[in-house]
Amino acid sequence: MLNIVLHEPEIPGNTGNIGRTCVATGSRLHLIEPLGFLINEKEIKRAGLDYWKDLDVTIYKDFEDFKAKNPGAKIYMATTKARKSYTEVNYEEDCYIMFGKESAGIPEEILLDYKDTCVRIPMVGETRSLNLSNSVAIVTYEALRQNNFPGFNLKGELHRLKWDD
Repeated sequence: MLNIVLHEPEIPGNTGNIGRTCVATGSRLHLIEPLGFLINEKEIKRAGLDYWKDLDVTIYKDFEDFKAKNPGAKIYMATTKARKSYTEVNYEEDCYIMFGKESAGIPEEILLDYKDTCVRIPMVGETRSLNLSNSVAIVTYEALRQNNFPGFNLKGELHRLKWDD
Protein backbone atom coordinates (compact mmCIF):
# COMPACT_ATOMS: atom_id res chain seq x y z
CA MET A 1 0.00 0.00 0.00
CA LEU A 2 1.29 3.41 -0.96
CA ASN A 3 1.69 6.04 1.77
CA ILE A 4 1.14 9.76 1.19
CA VAL A 5 2.65 12.08 3.80
CA LEU A 6 1.75 15.76 4.20
CA HIS A 7 4.21 17.78 6.25
CA GLU A 8 2.32 20.59 8.00
CA PRO A 9 -0.44 21.11 5.41
CA GLU A 10 -2.12 24.51 5.64
CA ILE A 11 -5.18 24.49 3.38
CA PRO A 12 -8.09 22.24 4.34
CA GLY A 13 -9.41 21.97 0.77
CA ASN A 14 -6.13 20.59 -0.49
CA THR A 15 -5.97 18.03 2.30
CA GLY A 16 -9.57 17.02 1.65
CA ASN A 17 -8.85 16.52 -2.05
CA ILE A 18 -5.73 14.53 -1.20
CA GLY A 19 -7.77 12.40 1.20
CA ARG A 20 -10.19 11.62 -1.62
CA THR A 21 -7.28 10.69 -3.89
CA CYS A 22 -5.95 8.39 -1.17
CA VAL A 23 -9.31 6.63 -0.83
CA ALA A 24 -9.57 6.23 -4.62
CA THR A 25 -6.06 4.78 -4.84
CA GLY A 26 -6.09 2.66 -1.69
CA SER A 27 -3.30 4.77 -0.21
CA ARG A 28 -2.76 5.72 3.43
CA LEU A 29 -2.60 9.39 4.40
CA HIS A 30 -0.14 10.57 7.06
CA LEU A 31 -0.50 14.12 8.40
CA ILE A 32 2.37 15.75 10.29
CA GLU A 33 1.42 18.58 12.64
CA PRO A 34 1.01 21.42 13.03
CA LEU A 35 -1.94 21.49 10.66
CA GLY A 36 -3.28 24.79 9.37
CA PHE A 37 -6.84 23.70 10.16
CA LEU A 38 -8.89 21.47 12.43
CA ILE A 39 -9.34 17.95 11.11
CA ASN A 40 -13.12 18.19 11.55
CA GLU A 41 -13.56 21.43 9.63
CA LYS A 42 -16.38 21.32 7.14
CA GLU A 43 -14.06 22.50 4.30
CA ILE A 44 -11.86 19.42 4.58
CA LYS A 45 -14.88 17.15 4.61
CA ARG A 46 -16.46 19.05 1.72
CA ALA A 47 -13.33 18.63 -0.40
CA GLY A 48 -13.14 14.95 0.49
CA LEU A 49 -16.89 14.65 -0.02
CA ASP A 50 -18.33 11.48 1.45
CA TYR A 51 -15.00 9.68 1.14
CA TRP A 52 -13.39 11.12 4.31
CA LYS A 53 -15.00 8.45 6.51
CA ASP A 54 -13.27 5.76 4.43
CA LEU A 55 -9.82 7.34 4.67
CA ASP A 56 -6.96 5.52 6.41
CA VAL A 57 -5.32 8.53 8.10
CA THR A 58 -2.74 8.88 10.87
CA ILE A 59 -1.70 12.14 12.53
CA TYR A 60 1.76 12.76 14.02
CA LYS A 61 2.87 15.53 16.37
CA ASP A 62 6.02 16.28 14.29
CA PHE A 63 8.45 14.74 11.80
CA GLU A 64 10.41 12.99 14.57
CA ASP A 65 7.21 11.32 15.76
CA PHE A 66 6.48 10.23 12.17
CA LYS A 67 9.96 8.69 11.79
CA ALA A 68 9.74 6.95 15.17
CA LYS A 69 6.40 5.35 14.27
CA ASN A 70 7.52 4.34 10.76
CA PRO A 71 11.04 2.96 11.27
CA GLY A 72 12.86 1.97 8.11
CA ALA A 73 10.30 3.64 5.85
CA LYS A 74 11.52 4.38 2.32
CA ILE A 75 10.58 8.06 1.97
CA TYR A 76 10.59 10.03 -1.27
CA MET A 77 10.52 13.80 -0.82
CA ALA A 78 8.50 15.68 -3.42
CA THR A 79 10.06 19.12 -3.70
CA THR A 80 10.62 21.81 -6.32
CA LYS A 81 14.27 21.82 -5.17
CA ALA A 82 15.05 18.24 -6.26
CA ARG A 83 17.52 17.38 -9.00
CA LYS A 84 15.59 14.30 -10.26
CA SER A 85 12.20 14.08 -11.89
CA TYR A 86 9.51 12.04 -10.16
CA THR A 87 9.64 9.64 -13.13
CA GLU A 88 13.35 8.86 -12.64
CA VAL A 89 12.93 6.71 -9.53
CA ASN A 90 11.40 3.28 -8.93
CA TYR A 91 8.72 3.51 -6.25
CA GLU A 92 8.28 0.50 -4.01
CA GLU A 93 4.68 -0.62 -3.47
CA ASP A 94 4.79 0.32 0.23
CA CYS A 95 6.93 3.45 0.02
CA TYR A 96 6.15 6.86 1.51
CA ILE A 97 5.94 10.00 -0.61
CA MET A 98 6.13 13.21 1.41
CA PHE A 99 4.89 16.64 0.33
CA GLY A 100 5.47 19.91 2.18
CA LYS A 101 3.15 22.68 3.22
CA GLU A 102 1.71 24.93 0.56
CA SER A 103 3.61 28.09 1.52
CA ALA A 104 7.12 26.68 1.97
CA GLY A 105 7.39 23.00 1.02
CA ILE A 106 9.46 20.53 3.04
CA PRO A 107 12.09 22.20 5.25
CA GLU A 108 15.55 22.09 3.69
CA GLU A 109 16.95 20.59 6.91
CA ILE A 110 14.83 17.50 6.23
CA LEU A 111 15.60 17.45 2.51
CA LEU A 112 19.35 17.26 3.14
CA ASP A 113 18.88 13.94 4.95
CA TYR A 114 16.96 12.53 1.95
CA LYS A 115 19.06 13.89 -0.90
CA ASP A 116 18.93 10.66 -2.91
CA THR A 117 15.15 10.33 -2.74
CA CYS A 118 14.12 13.92 -3.52
CA VAL A 119 11.97 14.18 -6.65
CA ARG A 120 10.35 17.03 -8.52
CA ILE A 121 7.62 17.57 -11.08
CA PRO A 122 9.16 19.37 -14.09
CA MET A 123 7.61 22.71 -15.02
CA VAL A 124 8.35 25.25 -17.74
CA GLY A 125 9.76 28.71 -17.21
CA GLU A 126 9.71 30.35 -13.82
CA THR A 127 6.67 28.49 -12.52
CA ARG A 128 7.26 28.02 -8.78
CA SER A 129 5.00 25.08 -8.08
CA LEU A 130 1.73 23.30 -8.74
CA ASN A 131 -1.22 23.08 -6.38
CA LEU A 132 -0.48 20.57 -3.61
CA SER A 133 -3.41 18.27 -4.35
CA ASN A 134 -2.49 18.20 -8.06
CA SER A 135 1.12 17.37 -7.20
CA VAL A 136 0.06 14.52 -4.94
CA ALA A 137 -2.18 13.07 -7.66
CA ILE A 138 0.55 13.26 -10.31
CA VAL A 139 3.22 11.51 -8.25
CA THR A 140 0.80 9.02 -6.67
CA TYR A 141 -0.44 7.78 -10.03
CA GLU A 142 3.12 7.45 -11.34
CA ALA A 143 4.06 5.30 -8.34
CA LEU A 144 0.94 3.18 -8.82
CA ARG A 145 1.57 2.88 -12.58
CA GLN A 146 5.07 1.60 -11.91
CA ASN A 147 3.56 -1.07 -9.65
CA ASN A 148 0.93 -2.05 -12.25
CA PHE A 149 -1.96 -0.53 -10.30
CA PRO A 150 -2.18 -3.27 -7.65
CA GLY A 151 -5.77 -4.22 -6.84
CA PHE A 152 -7.26 -1.68 -9.26
CA ASN A 153 -10.23 -2.20 -11.54
CA LEU A 154 -8.63 -1.30 -14.86
CA LYS A 155 -11.72 -1.64 -17.06
CA GLY A 156 -14.40 1.00 -17.05
CA GLU A 157 -18.01 0.37 -17.94
CA LEU A 158 -20.67 2.61 -19.39
CA HIS A 159 -23.69 3.24 -17.16
CA ARG A 160 -26.54 2.79 -19.61
CA LEU A 161 -24.93 1.24 -22.70
CA LYS A 162 -22.24 -1.34 -23.37
CA TRP A 163 -18.88 -1.06 -25.10
CA ASP A 164 -18.57 -2.92 -28.40
CA ASP A 165 -15.73 -5.40 -27.82
